Amino acid sequence: MTISKKQIGIIGGSGVYNIEGVEIMKEHDISTPFGSPSSPVIEAKLEGVTFFFIPRHGKNHNFLPSEVNYRANIYALKTLGVEYIISVSAVGSLKEELPPKTFVLVDQFIDWTKGKRERSFFGNGIVAHVSNADPIQKDLQNLMEESCKECELKYSKGGSYICIEGPQFSTRAESKLYKSFDASVIGMTNVPESFLAKEAGIAYATVAMVTDFDGWKEEHCTVEEIMNVMKTNNANAQSLLKNLLPRLDKNRFDFQKENAIGVMTPKESWSSEMKEIMEVLLD
Repeated sequence: MTISKKQIGIIGGSGVYNIEGVEIMKEHDISTPFGSPSSPVIEAKLEGVTFFFIPRHGKNHNFLPSEVNYRANIYALKTLGVEYIISVSAVGSLKEELPPKTFVLVDQFIDWTKGKRERSFFGNGIVAHVSNADPIQKDLQNLMEESCKECELKYSKGGSYICIEGPQFSTRAESKLYKSFDASVIGMTNVPESFLAKEAGIAYATVAMVTDFDGWKEEHCTVEEIMNVMKTNNANAQSLLKNLLPRLDKNRFDFQKENAIGVMTPKESWSSEMKEIMEVLLD
């Protein structure tokens, strides 16, 4: 099933369901060659703009970061014609100047996962190498920044997101090591999600919402304090999406897709199964 191109996708928490004014239109129960997505893809409308949404950890938050089927999530969105993905993620801060309640519009990722996650659509007879020098699509990031400004949110543009396996948080020693990398924030989900979006020719950008200072900062933070921060972050994320969706809708830009030029294996060598997959990924 393919819907018209240049659709907007959102991957994030279940708080999207609770945005005032959101209209849930349809659920798409999509089967992919890589298994099932985290949930049926929700087709919804907000501020007059249609978008497709996947709760990353499932409707009931029942998938650990390492259990999320990132390939199925991205492939399902691509099947529906999604060309832009807005990623919303909770993170810890590795910098004093990025306190809780800050939205960080990162532009780089450091993969510190441990090999448990399927991280490429390629293989099974097809060799491809897609550049990840710039994993964040700059035009989408710029639109996010404009919306942050208009919503008067505390934000920072740029910086690296280090992705760890989880589900455990870092030891203090680990946290100080990651801080020495000059990473800005730490999370558990945006790799391989962002890399797979690049392989699928989808513009991807992240809103990383800071909840705490990870383990490097020697201060006690109660569960109640963290929950209050998350409540504020979720409310701010909802305001941001209500502003960002119409902004992106009016500026559905074209961009260079680097996935096709990375394929090394000639088409005549592709299996019939991989041909079907490549038709979706490479348009």
